[in-house]
Amino acid sequence: MSLGAHLLELRKRLMIAAAALVVGMVVAFFVTGPVIEWITGPIRVIAEQRGDDFSALNFGTVTSAFDLRMRIAFSIGLFLSAPVWLWQIWAFIMPGLTRKEIRYTVGFVAAAIPLFFAGCYVGMLVVPHVIEVMWSFTPEGGVNFYNAAEYYDFVFKLMIVIGISFVLPVFLVALNLAGIMSGRAILKGWRAAVLIATIFAAIATPAADAVSMLLLAGILVVLFFAAAGLSLLFDRRRRKRDAALLPSGPAL
Repeated sequence: MSLGAHLLELRKRLMIAAAALVVGMVVAFFVTGPVIEWITGPIRVIAEQRGDDFSALNFGTVTSAFDLRMRIAFSIGLFLSAPVWLWQIWAFIMPGLTRKEIRYTVGFVAAAIPLFFAGCYVGMLVVPHVIEVMWSFTPEGGVNFYNAAEYYDFVFKLMIVIGISFVLPVFLVALNLAGIMSGRAILKGWRAAVLIATIFAAIATPAADAVSMLLLAGILVVLFFAAAGLSLLFDRRRRKRDAALLPSGPAL
């Protein structure tokens, strides 16, 4: 294809992806109410514990309530339309990939997407605890009026971070397949991985909820060792294949 044909193809893919995003946003707009109800749950718990009205979600401008709903609709619409725009990206770059690269990419995506959504779900369970822990640092006599946009950004970004943390083991396997890291090198860092997972879980869960902390840390550690085990298996298969390709010695 010529450069012009590639640009026309790219425009076509982008238009389809954009249309899918708009449809997803329209559908998602109707569920923004329950989403706001969920993300403000910790604020209501804080207000009940304080026994006053000095903990609330604050909308500082005339349009901030509508803006919040649009941001939520965009985020949910992005997830709902993910199969469409991911396929458009894949369909655009696939002709330039070798069969081996296509196989690796399909395997990577098939493993990464479920893990990412699983991490986001765990993030949904963790977010209320994190907000309550952060509230506990409020000094006596202080108030908690949370700016709506900043509050939503915190909730959304925390869920994304936890979702990405679940995908990191897949990146380790990808680095191994690319020949950048061996399985032995990945496994050698297990102490650091356990420490990082424990610290991350301790920060992301309340200090009093040891079960949640151990559960989150355990999931991350298991995913790390699964990645190391797969990498060791791929290294073993690679060594066997290389040994089979070596020329045999001269016959005696």
